[in-house]
Amino acid sequence: MKISVVQFTPVMGNPEHNLRQIAALLKKIVTDLIVLPELCTTGYSFVSAKEVFDAAEEMGGKSARFFEQLANDHNAVVIAGFAESDAGKVYNSAIIAMPGGESTVYRKSHLFFREKECFSEGNTGFFVVRHPLKGCKVGVMICNDWRYPEAARSLALLGADIIACPSNLVSDVWRAVMPARAFENKVFLAVANRCGTEARTLPAGATQTLTFTGGSVLYNYTGETVEQADKTSSVVMTFEIDPLVTRDKSFNPFNDLFKDRRPDLYFT
Repeated sequence: MKISVVQFTPVMGNPEHNLRQIAALLKKIVTDLIVLPELCTTGYSFVSAKEVFDAAEEMGGKSARFFEQLANDHNAVVIAGFAESDAGKVYNSAIIAMPGGESTVYRKSHLFFREKECFSEGNTGFFVVRHPLKGCKVGVMICNDWRYPEAARSLALLGADIIACPSNLVSDVWRAVMPARAFENKVFLAVANRCGTEARTLPAGATQTLTFTGGSVLYNYTGETVEQADKTSSVVMTFEIDPLVTRDKSFNPFNDLFKDRRPDLYFT
């Protein structure tokens, strides 16, 4: 199957422009799975809960319909970050849009930095979806979830062959650790980061400037880099992989990553 990882620079507060960018980048792409960055419809640097509430959309909103149409047009599963409104709360979410099928949503479990002032903590938990055309299983975590090995491990234990990680990463520390999430679970890991800089004025009057570090990447199930983007370019990287090779978790005739686990000895 083919997997495509999208990197670009969303414009803060301009979802129509951002959706046009996404459509243009993917226009000629033939693929089975598309992974886009975190909050790719709105930009990232919200400065208040009210601001993000005003920008958020329900699952049936314009952005969700756009990604569902994108899934149908490309006959691909589409995973994309957006600000989701539901029952008076706003979540940092990712839509999982199926070609010809219903969509579902993952809500970020581990909020980062000022996200805690703007979003509610995710309540979906971790889950996997089956690709309707390729038979593999795909799990989603969002950006800061990578810091918690339980996130990727939960998805792998649920049978994920591929983990998609929509991101808005502002440091490079993840580059040293993210490959371990692929290696320790024997899964493919697709990180769709954004690039660009956002400067916003905080309610107290100070300026917050965030520069996103790009470097979107696909990691092999060995933790090796298949291909990585630079830090500033808008690009779609498409790879052909065999996701089913991840299902044999043994690494010699005596050891198996999952069968050898000793959860009775672990702290929770």
